[in-house]
Amino acid sequence: MPLNSDFGGLKIAACVPDFEGEIKSQLEDFQITYSGTRQYGSYLFSLALNNLPDVLLIEIDKDGTCFELIKQIRTHILLKGIIIILLARQKDEWYDKALKTKVNDVYIAPFNYDDLRERITFLVKFKLIKPKFPDLEYVSEEYKIPIAKRMFDILFSGLLILFLSPIFLIVAILVKLDSKGSVLYKSKRVGTGYKIFNFYKFRSMRMDADQQISNLSELNQYAGEDGNEKSAFVKLKNDPRVTRLGAFLRRSSLDELPQLFNILKGDMSTIGNRPLPLYEAEMLTSNEWSLRFLAPAGLTGLWQISKRGREDMSERERKKLDNFYAENYSFWFDIKILFKTIPAIFQKEKV
Repeated sequence: MPLNSDFGGLKIAACVPDFEGEIKSQLEDFQITYSGTRQYGSYLFSLALNNLPDVLLIEIDKDGTCFELIKQIRTHILLKGIIIILLARQKDEWYDKALKTKVNDVYIAPFNYDDLRERITFLVKFKLIKPKFPDLEYVSEEYKIPIAKRMFDILFSGLLILFLSPIFLIVAILVKLDSKGSVLYKSKRVGTGYKIFNFYKFRSMRMDADQQISNLSELNQYAGEDGNEKSAFVKLKNDPRVTRLGAFLRRSSLDELPQLFNILKGDMSTIGNRPLPLYEAEMLTSNEWSLRFLAPAGLTGLWQISKRGREDMSERERKKLDNFYAENYSFWFDIKILFKTIPAIFQKEKV
């Protein structure tokens, strides 16, 4: 069966010493990188997000050392979701263990290479369609928050909720008096590893604000960049949906206070990349920009302390800031960002 032309450029990393000649001739329309057994692990773990292979082909070795490698791959933040297919010359004692590992398939020689080709194509295609919205909440990409960071988040959010409880009450009363609708605004947001959670804010806009977003695209700060009419981020200039009180809440960042409960629950961290609405997150699934989702979602971050609200900030700049944090975050980097957040809160912005 001929391979669908859309999948002819699939990238495969292969560690298959006994099958290499056959694969070169039978799967020649794939982009295959070959590596010896000793170099295979170091090669994989040195890859960046934007040059990861689509599939790993691994030969089951006589000593069974490949299973230790698979275990490392399945706990690696970038490689854990990658497709793995095992090949073996014969069905031996390792076969049962192979079936119990988290691999996608096992092929025992002799096998039909057209079947293998079709299987690879199906697995990649299925992986591409699986994370379609609104099903992202089922994507199994999990960020393990460091213990020190989580302890700080619990202490920070718990103390602020306690000390700011009078302000919570006052703002809630004012929001209720200012306009019709609920006090809290709740929406689905996409955080770390494309995990979806309920995101809380004090309501600063009219109740029909979400339904109006498609009619206000001309006000989007990021619209039209790089020749694209559709932008990944949405940030409206002089947003007409904002209420009178909402404008003040936004300028003072008081509308963000309920997110302290998101932090306490573990949906977010104090510092990280801002969780995105579904319509923004689904625009950032390419390798280059999905890196931002391998960092914790946060109440504040690099974007807030550097160029938040500036009209000359491009969409690409914001993406690069998110990616930079994902690659460089640490506990002390978080503390530095937190101290710089305080003056940033009171800057003037109309976006």
